[in-house]
Amino acid sequence: MNKSPLLIALAVALSGCQTLTTVDSDAQAATQANKRLEGASPNDINNALMVNAQYQHVEQSEGAPVFDDVWERIRYQLSIDVPQNRPVVTERNYYARHQAYLDRISKRAEPYLHFIVEEVEKREMPIEIALLPIVESAFDPFGYSNRSASGIWQFMPATGERFDLKQNWWYDGRRDIVQSTRAALDYLSYLHKTLEGDWLNAIAAYNSGEGRLMRAIKKNRKKHLPTDFWSLDLPSETTAYVPKLLALADLLKRADEFNVKWKPVINAQVVEVVDVGSQIDLALAADMADMTLTELYRLNPGFNRWATDPNGPHFLLLPSDKAEQFSQKLAQTDVKDRLRWQQYTVARGDSLSVIAKKFTTSTSAIRSLNKLKSNTIRIGQQLLVPLTDGAINSEHLPKQMRLAANKATRKKLSHTVKSGDTLWDISREYDVTMDELASWNKLKKNAVLRLNQKLTVYKSASKPQATASTNRTITYKVRRGDSLARIASKFNLTVNEIIKWNNLAGQKYLQPGQKLKLKVDVRSS
Repeated sequence: MNKSPLLIALAVALSGCQTLTTVDSDAQAATQANKRLEGASPNDINNALMVNAQYQHVEQSEGAPVFDDVWERIRYQLSIDVPQNRPVVTERNYYARHQAYLDRISKRAEPYLHFIVEEVEKREMPIEIALLPIVESAFDPFGYSNRSASGIWQFMPATGERFDLKQNWWYDGRRDIVQSTRAALDYLSYLHKTLEGDWLNAIAAYNSGEGRLMRAIKKNRKKHLPTDFWSLDLPSETTAYVPKLLALADLLKRADEFNVKWKPVINAQVVEVVDVGSQIDLALAADMADMTLTELYRLNPGFNRWATDPNGPHFLLLPSDKAEQFSQKLAQTDVKDRLRWQQYTVARGDSLSVIAKKFTTSTSAIRSLNKLKSNTIRIGQQLLVPLTDGAINSEHLPKQMRLAANKATRKKLSHTVKSGDTLWDISREYDVTMDELASWNKLKKNAVLRLNQKLTVYKSASKPQATASTNRTITYKVRRGDSLARIASKFNLTVNEIIKWNNLAGQKYLQPGQKLKLKVDVRSS
């Protein structure tokens, strides 16, 4: 199938600039290094990438081999010298002993590898860069590190923002295959120019940040030592990072020698970018493309929810053999029918944010569906509200993928245990479940907490932050006819809570005028 004009346009946007090598004196380089230690601004990055950034179409030379397998296509272009030193040999031996791991890599890479290789070639970057997602994430699009890096290229949130990767409740561009690849190659191109054309240093800086690399370079220059990657004093993670990439390249180049197999990946365009034009329910999109929802999410892992972001991006990555059928069905579907919705009558106390929370959607989605120019609504007004599945659920994705997608949209908080706190109390305070709280902190649900113990809580970014200020301790005066059950029901509590807070164990009856201490959530009382 021919590439769509949109994909060609994206290729233009993804194209980079030619290698620009500058030879500075040690003094000049040191001065430049000092200025760059804190990391470049977005404008600096843009200016660097705009130098000679016009897309260059590289014609295939006559007689160049044609490959059926993308791994063979990569093998043919490997160009970085691989030293046979201890770090590289150690990593290569590890990979060589784990054939099952290499098989999983090939399976995961199938939908993405041809696209990534094409983008690397268009920018005339070393083809070894196409192997970097193996080191970063093992080509797992839902990979999520304990440092909050996400996607096949493992972007940290702040670095993603530097390179225009949108991140919100609906969508995380760090996991978007097309956008994260564009951003990763932009970043590597920028690092290559900033670090004087040294690709190994650029790759190391991708792992540790350019500031860390440039401090190491500055330190060596002061001591009149070499500034190549192998000579720099870098964090242990970074010193292993580059050897891992080189080891993979060496193992690919000499697969027969080390008795390993790289399962073939078809060397053809297997995915295509389709412009949807507006927000769409992903379950509906999957039906239109004759795919399972899991298959759709695997190609479009950037979407956190049941639908695409109402404010875009409005692009879907689809199998090439499904794209035409999808586009035809999409053209026959009215924009308002691209979401499942129901009518809702605005009641007293409602606001768009209240309604959005009630239906697990966003105010922007409701505004877009109803073509509202502001957030002002009136009692009795009829609104169309999207019917949602909320967060990605077990019907759509395997548990591991679901947790990674949802965790990425949560904010990590720390709670200090106070006197009388239980897991149940804390779960209510932060609007999470006891199971989640216990799992995050590796505790049993009946665990006894210690005073001042630190607990980790992941709070959904889609909801207002629940804090202790929404809970109030009140004194309730028992009235005639009151019972523990009636009081508990009135304040949305449990009988056991009231007994615990007031030391009522063994007491059968309440007396009129008796005073009880109650911890009440003012949002629901």
